[in-house]
Amino acid sequence: MRLAFLFAGQGSQKAGMGRDLYETYPAFRKAFDSAELDFDLKKVCFEDPDGVINQTQYTQPCMVAFAAGVNAVLREKGIVPEYTAGLSLGEYSALHCAGVFTAKQAIELTAFRGAAMAQAAEGVESAMTAVLMLDRQTLARCCEEAADAGVVKICNYNCPGQMVIGGEKAAVAKAGELAKAAGARRLMPLRVSGPFHTPLMHAAGEALKVRFETEEFGEMQIPVLFNCLGNQMREGDTIPGLLCRQVQESVYMEDTIRALQALGVDTVIEIGPGRALSGFVAKTAGNTMNCCAVEDCASLEAAAAAVMAE
Repeated sequence: MRLAFLFAGQGSQKAGMGRDLYETYPAFRKAFDSAELDFDLKKVCFEDPDGVINQTQYTQPCMVAFAAGVNAVLREKGIVPEYTAGLSLGEYSALHCAGVFTAKQAIELTAFRGAAMAQAAEGVESAMTAVLMLDRQTLARCCEEAADAGVVKICNYNCPGQMVIGGEKAAVAKAGELAKAAGARRLMPLRVSGPFHTPLMHAAGEALKVRFETEEFGEMQIPVLFNCLGNQMREGDTIPGLLCRQVQESVYMEDTIRALQALGVDTVIEIGPGRALSGFVAKTAGNTMNCCAVEDCASLEAAAAAVMAE
């Protein structure tokens, strides 16, 4: 068995996530409680009385705290992956898993990242839309043809037949119309608070660049596959540089899954509420990868039992 962890990104968050894990596992509590934030992390994650969990500045640290807690419990059980990766903000959880960031660092960094992304999105009438059943080249051409209406790019290459475009609202709408005319089966507008993974996030990338100058990066203990590469680091790449690029460039999740497949990975644990990444794995790698998702105590114990039985 060759095991990889994939960490979920923004969009799968929900109120109540992690509550049973927090109440059950001391290792989860220790990781979850490690950060110092300007809001009550437990209150937002477990209750969300003010309805803010879907705002990116809250979503990101909540998701990473959840992931850090699950990672701690799995590690305590002796379950450590050979490779790791994450979708968008999930990359920070992957880097924590790999030893680059402590749990405290990863949570606090993504709180900063979320705030910087929210600030970069202010004043921009933006949109993101999932495009189903169209090839990359055709969708890229649609975005190029719609550029006279504003910024629009392919933000996410999720899996065969599913990509996401994002940018300025008018341009995204025009690119969507062109994609539909070119044969896209369906367009699905996404509920997001900014044009993530587009050049409109440049200011967030610059803010992260400054922040990283004050951060200590640990040595990578487990290979990480990076979003903007769809693979492992290359000669000349740096983790701070890749993270600054990631916030304003496309996420190549399909390519990442194919790279894991080429590395011989046959078992994947998805960490984070929801099962979006498990779906991407199934559509990309077929039955060559067994995938289980961890989102609560029951699924964590089931995943641990399945891996330890191999």
